Amino acid sequence: MTYSRRNRYTFGLGTIGRDMLYSLVSMYFMYYLTDVLNLSDSTMWYMTAALTVLRIFDAVNDPIMGVLVDNTRSRWGKFKPWIAIGGILGGILTVLLFTDLGLRGIGYVISFIIIYLSWDLTYGANDIAYWSMLPSLTIDQKEREKTGSFARICANAGMYVAVIGIPEVGRALGDDTKAWFIVAVGVVVLSLLFLCFTLFGVKEDKSINVRAETTSLKEMFTVLFKNDQLMYTAISMALFMIGYTTTTSFGLYFFKYAFKDEGMYSVFAGILGVTQLTSLSIFPLFAKKYTRKQLYTFSTILVVTGYIIFFFSPMNMIPIGISGVLLFIGEAFIQVLMLMFLADTVEYGQWKLGRRNESTTFSVQPFINKIGGAISSGIVGATLIISGINAARTPDDVTETGLLIMKLSMLILPIFFIVAGYLVYRAKFKIDKELFDKIVSELKERGDFAE
Repeated sequence: MTYSRRNRYTFGLGTIGRDMLYSLVSMYFMYYLTDVLNLSDSTMWYMTAALTVLRIFDAVNDPIMGVLVDNTRSRWGKFKPWIAIGGILGGILTVLLFTDLGLRGIGYVISFIIIYLSWDLTYGANDIAYWSMLPSLTIDQKEREKTGSFARICANAGMYVAVIGIPEVGRALGDDTKAWFIVAVGVVVLSLLFLCFTLFGVKEDKSINVRAETTSLKEMFTVLFKNDQLMYTAISMALFMIGYTTTTSFGLYFFKYAFKDEGMYSVFAGILGVTQLTSLSIFPLFAKKYTRKQLYTFSTILVVTGYIIFFFSPMNMIPIGISGVLLFIGEAFIQVLMLMFLADTVEYGQWKLGRRNESTTFSVQPFINKIGGAISSGIVGATLIISGINAARTPDDVTETGLLIMKLSMLILPIFFIVAGYLVYRAKFKIDKELFDKIVSELKERGDFAE
């Protein structure tokens, strides 16, 4: 097996468990608070504010972590040490998040702030190091698309195993604090096992970065703010992630309180999982025939159409399923496109600024995910309280007005974010194949790459 194929598979497999772990925290921690710990409305207001502020605060630290990774020099390279350290410490802190320490009220909020901030920092280190390794594997755009697509397939496979399996396992074990502790331990063990594929299997292309330089904090700001294509990519990604994360965070609540059949959530997620994984698998075929701009336009149309059909659908799985398929085909394509846009800004920044900073550049991705998560957590938390869902004990306790509030937040508000992200891309992003090939050619002439 060639190194490119070996890298493609071992790099991708490494993220299956990581995304299971991230999905556990990002999608089910709010459910754990409201339906397992049964926190009061007053505590939930504190928790919603804390989640929002903490994610924004920690997001600001991600570029600094990117600088630390870029400046790392070890016998294992600069990426793998942080992948390992972040994976181990992040796993321990994930278990602590789902451990009932017996605290409630302000005591619980304070303990949560300490544990969650630590979790965000360690998972961020792992995430930045993992994804910023991608540009160091190849400078061939098509090979990047194949590697990135396979990595997204693996990431989404992990996510959907979590989405489908976690609620079922939790319910089978009793849907109490002990059950969710066991689930958290199981997910952490799997995340560490899958990380071994990347840690022991991936081999970087040493010819890509011939001139290795350290990066100061001052230079970090140059990398981030003078790379205009990175900034426009970041804005576009952030707007998309706010919309996407808001929708997925409401999934379990929608099927429990609006559809009134919580068990159908796993069926729906399974259908969407197959749809999304299939879409990611065929992305390279579409990339051969169509430009990235054409694919982004097509994907955005599918997403918007899916949202509109979903909002007006009766509580029937056929129209809801069709709308979900449309939405997640488009979303899958956009995921890969965003990853490719971000990867290409590494060479663009090197060409424009004279420095290659994979990790500082890719620190934008967790920064965006956390900003998107912070804003979506605020939207979801406030919606659950205002709609009456947090105080409800059965689906019948939620009024029609409350359900409408949830549907507006889940399905209409995200459209504005996602369309805005697409418009930013169309207006400002300019790295097409011709420009990228020119950049690589000139970097080789300058001696930045080995021939």
